[in-house]
Amino acid sequence: MNKNILNTGVQTFIKNNLNTDIMSVVLGKTEFDHISSKELAQQLESKKKCAFKLPTWFHSENIFYPPKLNIEQSSSEKTASYKASLVNGESLLDLTGGFGVDSYFFGKKIADVTMCEINPELSEIAAHNLKVLQAHNIKVLNADGLYYLNSSDKIFDWIYIDPSRRDKTSGKVFKLSDCLPDVTKHLDLLLKKSNSILLKTSPLLDISSGLKDLKSVEEIHIIAVNNEVKELLWIIRSGNQQEPILKTINIKNSSHELFSFKRSEEAKVRSSFAEPLNYLYEPNAAILKAGAFKTIGDQSDLKKLHEHTHLYTSISKVSFPGRVFKIFSTHPYNKKTMADLNIKKANITIRNFPLKVADIRKKHKIKEGGELYLFFVKDLLNNLLLLQCYKA
Repeated sequence: MNKNILNTGVQTFIKNNLNTDIMSVVLGKTEFDHISSKELAQQLESKKKCAFKLPTWFHSENIFYPPKLNIEQSSSEKTASYKASLVNGESLLDLTGGFGVDSYFFGKKIADVTMCEINPELSEIAAHNLKVLQAHNIKVLNADGLYYLNSSDKIFDWIYIDPSRRDKTSGKVFKLSDCLPDVTKHLDLLLKKSNSILLKTSPLLDISSGLKDLKSVEEIHIIAVNNEVKELLWIIRSGNQQEPILKTINIKNSSHELFSFKRSEEAKVRSSFAEPLNYLYEPNAAILKAGAFKTIGDQSDLKKLHEHTHLYTSISKVSFPGRVFKIFSTHPYNKKTMADLNIKKANITIRNFPLKVADIRKKHKIKEGGELYLFFVKDLLNNLLLLQCYKA
């Protein structure tokens, strides 16, 4: 960590040159002593990545930024704040602290937070920034979290772990056994040191696979931000034998969409089906990831278009955790229909349909955008349909 970067003149330069072409900074000469062009470019690039993801860091003075990969791997403030809402008690150990975003938000909820980070420079950077942000109740250790845990006599109220999802060649992985550390091999140690474990995994991890590899899972939280699944969170409680609850949240700019269910409930539900009625409902991405394909329709008293279409319909509009559309026309999908409608511009969604969106756009010369929404679907009789809709 080159502390010369924290000098006032350098910080002013970074603040005033965020939109400068990074390559021109890398290839150019720096006007600052003891700071390379590459170091300066790193600060500019990483700070810029924090503008929307980490606004607290972005808007604070004297923040030192690590390589952009560390920013990309860190939680966003929105997801970190949600994680902090799940924990309680007096002490928490963040086993794999990284840039320190999660620890910072845990520190707003927990009085005594210990953060371990094995990378010496990243550990130093996190410690500096947390001090700048006045998070004085967080102790940062440059240590292997598992080694520290094994050698410590302390029992924590919570242990949080976000295993690295990069292999030796920096390629992305998502299976628990491929991550570092492999939680499945160390779960007994974790549960020996705390009754409550919060595990963050890749959004690509198959939930059935995770349940098979882990034990004592009490809750699974599927977090989406603006309809993009970002994280899976697993709450593991020592000795828990109850069926886990799946809790989905779609964090939106103006509100949050929440939905909870159990897999046993999903297995028991028998969906009701109907042809497209007046309104169309599309569950948010977190619900689809969780696999609540029947429960969501049942709890909202909606009819499903097809067993595998995962779109729902009703005569009257109801509140729903996802997108809601008013259907103004339904057509059989064929060449004549598309020629007669002569649609030039629309937003396109496919569900259980043999063509891809790109193929439909190319075949029928439909540009993207506008207020018209087209849903290409298969109905309960396996007919291919086109639904013309507007947002309700």
